[in-house]
Amino acid sequence: MSLYAFLGSLEQGFVFAIMALGVYITFRVLDFPDLSVDGTFPLGAAVSAVLIVKGVNPFVTVAIATLAGMVAGGITAILNTKLKILNLLAGILMMIALYSVNIRVMGQPTTALLGYDTIFTPFEALGIEKYILTPIIFGIILIVIAIILVWFLHTDIGLAMRATGNNMKMVKAQGVSTNRMILFGVAFSNGLVALSGALVAQSQGSADVNMGIGTIVAGLASVILGEAIIQDRTVFRAVVGVILGSVLYRIAIAVALSFKIGALQMTPSDLNLMTSALVTIALVFPGIRKKIGLKI
Repeated sequence: MSLYAFLGSLEQGFVFAIMALGVYITFRVLDFPDLSVDGTFPLGAAVSAVLIVKGVNPFVTVAIATLAGMVAGGITAILNTKLKILNLLAGILMMIALYSVNIRVMGQPTTALLGYDTIFTPFEALGIEKYILTPIIFGIILIVIAIILVWFLHTDIGLAMRATGNNMKMVKAQGVSTNRMILFGVAFSNGLVALSGALVAQSQGSADVNMGIGTIVAGLASVILGEAIIQDRTVFRAVVGVILGSVLYRIAIAVALSFKIGALQMTPSDLNLMTSALVTIALVFPGIRKKIGLKI
């Protein structure tokens, strides 16, 4: 793998790790299978891109996109907790609805950002090549978010949220509103997903209504791959595992796409096949590790 491809994998791994941390909150902390992330990821991209085109500061657009994702996640939680719709179905309904909402936001399926300022513009004056600058900026943002998330999950609200995912009946018996915990957790999760979408849009120079397809699969693959490598005995180890899983997932895809034997070469259309193979290996690995007594 070339240095250029490696830095590209790091860039993708870092920015999609923010999305994977959102998936970790719902999938592991809350035990809430939330499929609405396939819609909130392009929602964040769409909101950020449209606001940039209208002249809003790129950094402000990222914050507004995050809030938009939180609102969408909050609606998913309300469908589940107030209207008693199954959590899986609530996520699917929101995902479908957001496809139309995202086109409404952009007024078209795609919004290009060529020629407009992004969060990278102020740093380009430093003279650093973009393929080096982008992973550095994404890495710094990711570290800040990871620190905030680890701190938050050790606060009273964070502990109540973790307890809600582990044993909802026990938490209710302690007088904690589980509906409020689910609402807050799902909104927080989708806020991170939308934030990731906004950063990706500014990085690649466009927002597209279809860019969220497969987001949940990539997020779950990162979480499961990370858990296979680092056992989540603590919140810190779990968060580090998700980040490591996201980076390794992107590197594995880059390596697979560059792999060629004779006339056989993997193409982007084989991405889902590679993802399935990686997740299968990650699910089987803990059993193998236990048999051979490997401790990480």
